[in-house]
Order: sequence, then C-alpha cells, then structure tokens
Amino acid sequence: MVKDDLCITIPSDFRCPISLDVMKSPVSLCTGVTYDRSSIQKWLDNGNNTCPATMQVLQTKEFVPNHNLHRLIQIWSDSLRQRLHSPDSSPVSDAALSSDHALRLVKRMEDDKLRADSLSRLVSFAAQSVENQRLLCGIDGLVPVLVDLLGNVDGDVLVAQTVRLLHLIRNEIEDKERFAKTMLKSDRNCISSLLLILRKETVELKICSVNLLEHLAIDAEAKIAIAETDGLMQDLLKLMNSENDSALIESVLSCLISISMPKRIKIKLVHLGVIKSVTKLLSEANSSSSISMTEKVLKVLETASTVREGRTEIGEDSACIAAIVQKVLKVSNTATEHAVTTLWSICYLFRDEKAAEALTKANGLTKILLLMQSNCSAPVRQMARDLLKIFRINSKSCLSSYDTKTTHIMPC
Repeated sequence: MVKDDLCITIPSDFRCPISLDVMKSPVSLCTGVTYDRSSIQKWLDNGNNTCPATMQVLQTKEFVPNHNLHRLIQIWSDSLRQRLHSPDSSPVSDAALSSDHALRLVKRMEDDKLRADSLSRLVSFAAQSVENQRLLCGIDGLVPVLVDLLGNVDGDVLVAQTVRLLHLIRNEIEDKERFAKTMLKSDRNCISSLLLILRKETVELKICSVNLLEHLAIDAEAKIAIAETDGLMQDLLKLMNSENDSALIESVLSCLISISMPKRIKIKLVHLGVIKSVTKLLSEANSSSSISMTEKVLKVLETASTVREGRTEIGEDSACIAAIVQKVLKVSNTATEHAVTTLWSICYLFRDEKAAEALTKANGLTKILLLMQSNCSAPVRQMARDLLKIFRINSKSCLSSYDTKTTHIMPC
C-alpha cells in the first residue's frame, strides 16, 4: 500500500474489476476471479455468459462468497476509519472512504484556524486525479463555499488556495451556468480577487486565474461582465506584453478570444491596443515558437478584422500585414485559415487599399499563389482566389475572372 501525506492507494485486490470501487461483498466466479456481488450480478443479468476480466465462457454462472478477502477488506477499512476520526488524519483517495473525509474538510473550513490547512489538503487531493475532482464536485455545498471564500476572505494564502482548487475542479462542475453566474454576481468580489492575482501573484496562479476567467465566459452576458470589469482587459494585455512565460501568454490569448465575441468587446479590445500587442508576438515568433500560440494570435487578429475599427488598424499597420503574410504557410492548417481569412476580410471584402499595398510589398501574391498549389481547404482556396482577383490577374492566367461565392465570415 503506497502512502503520501494526502492519499492512501487502495490495494488492487480490494477493487472490483468492474466498478473499480472497494468491494463490499466479494464473490468469486468459477474462473477464480473475484467481483463485488452487485456488479457481477448486474453483468450476468444483462445476458453475459463470460468472465468480464478474462472473457472466458462461464461453465456455470454461480458464484461463491470470498470470505477471506472480505475479512481483509474489513480489517483494512476499519483501520482507515480509525485514522479518519483522529485529529491529524489525512484524506483517503478512494471514493468510498475519502468522500466522508472531504466532507469533514469542507466543514472544517468554517473554522478560521483550520481553513487554510483544509484548503491545502483539498487542493492536494484534487490534484491527484480527475476522479478526485469529480468526487469533490459531488459534495453538496463545496463550490458555493469556495465561491464565497473567493469573494469575501482576506489573506493571500487563502485566496491563492481557493483559486487553485476552483481551477482544478472547474471542468468537473456539472452546473457550469450556475457556477458562472454565482461567480459573476454583483454583490461578490470574485472577479476582483482574480484581478488582484493577475497583478501580483506567481505565474502559476496567474494562469489559474486567467483560465478561470475563460471558463466563466459561457454566454454574451458573462463575456461582457468579465470584459467590462474595471482594469481587467488592460491587465490581460499587460500580461501578454510583459510576461515571458509562453503558457501564461497562451492562456491570456485563449481568454481574450473567448470573451471578445460580442461586438462591443471587440471594439474595446482594439482601442486598448491589442493589434500592436499581437503583431509584436507574431513578428517575434520563430521556428521554436509553439504552433498553438501562433494560431491563437492569428485568431485574435481574425476576430478583430470582423469590426471596422479592427480592419482599419490592421490595414494601416504594414508590419501587421507582413507578419500575417509570413504565417500563411508552414505553420498549420488552422493558422493558414485564420491568416487568409483576415487578409480576405480586409483586402478583398472591404477593399482596404493600404492593406492591399502592404500585402504586395510583403510578397503576399507569391504566398497566395503557393497556397493555391497546396492542399488547402476549399474555403481557404476560394478566399485565395478572391485575393488574387483584386490585383486584376489578366485573362490569360489560369486564375481568370469568375463569380465568387465566398461566405466564410460575416464581418460586422
């Protein structure tokens, strides 16, 4: 049995091969494999005639109680329960035993003196596995307690541990809409707490906070509430400009993409200088830069190009156009689509002459012709043809005039 300061791993022989839970009533089949009675009975009642673990055909469907194993499990469980009731007990990683202890830890958080220790134990427990995260989310009242703590407690340690725990369990929270609305309620300061973390905490905690903000952006109302929190958008852009940690920058980009779907937020983002920020990232990207970061940067630019303010700023920034052109090929299909869509929106759909000139100077026509010869998607190929049309390819060209039916995006 392997043990650390938080979890006790259950002996594999004590787990039912079907449910993976500790067996309450172990019984053995004729194959010699032992299962929990309720699990194997359900298997047999469903018409199966094989041993689930070995897939051997059963000569008989009768099973016999495994008394020896039952006694061993009982002794082991009793010893653990004794530890659970001791003051310095540690949580147990099995759902059948640890849920009881997790409940006690949640209860202990009501005591100011025990709150920090309880949170620390819960964070460690949640970090062990997705199964543990689901178990915690199933404890009635835990998420509201954490939200209340985040919005109302003082102390950097408590806030940090609360954010870590919420970050760990966020994907396993079933009622995500309710969770988001509770976090965004006007009478709480949850978003303000996350904002403070963005300003002064470690990179790890900043990533947790940014990911939580993205997770809360479930609809237009939530996106607007987050984006219009005083100072938040500015701080996200500041992180993107000043931090060297690629994981944090990617988290910020993902968050910006998520919350900037409403038109008014796109416009605000443009006014705050997002074009220059992402252009710098795109220009500095090299072969060692992650593909996903380049894709996210190009997605931000594509998003900005769907509003007039964004198109104007991109079109007037020749460095931005040149950086986009450089990523048309040899990054990924996703990056190509974002890059071409942005150029198509500005240069073809809205006929920005400055952007078209910058496209030409950046050797854009060569890139587009090479793209036409590649194995690109049909929408990308159509947009590439549209871009070539604006330069009036002569009638002898194989890319002569045609009627376009491009409907890739619908800019505002």
